[in-house]
Amino acid sequence: MTFMLAFMVPVVSNAQSGKVDFSGSWTLNAEKSIVGEGFGQRMGGGNFVSTQEANLLTVVRTRTNQNGETVTTTSKYSLDGKESINTSTRGESKSVATWSADGKALTIETSRTFDMNGESRTMKSSEVWTLTDAKTLSVQTSFTTPDGEQKSTRVYDKQ
Repeated sequence: MTFMLAFMVPVVSNAQSGKVDFSGSWTLNAEKSIVGEGFGQRMGGGNFVSTQEANLLTVVRTRTNQNGETVTTTSKYSLDGKESINTSTRGESKSVATWSADGKALTIETSRTFDMNGESRTMKSSEVWTLTDAKTLSVQTSFTTPDGEQKSTRVYDKQ
């Protein structure tokens, strides 16, 4: 009996945590999305696959770059408030993901430092992930650039 409880308690407590599971294959719904002009239009977006296991959210995005090449980027976010470091062609980014008090929204704060025209610049962004229903994901993004703050809301449909 004790042996069985040792395995059941973690499963029950995880199920009772009440946190949303963002796992799925997500397709951008451009008609429902609100994307700003310029730099904000290029940030984020696109279809992706996410998996959520224990305290880890993994996001895999595949896109076509300016040269027509297919590029796959994988980002991993620790869901226990610890800093996550992801590396891409754009450089290294540091992120901290935190849950809302009710476990229905996940906020990912990211900072990326890069060189532009010989100057070191830092861009900060904040993404708030929420499910509006079982098959619709909303990601509200705000980020700072040399041109100021920009905001967008991208809506994704689960496939």
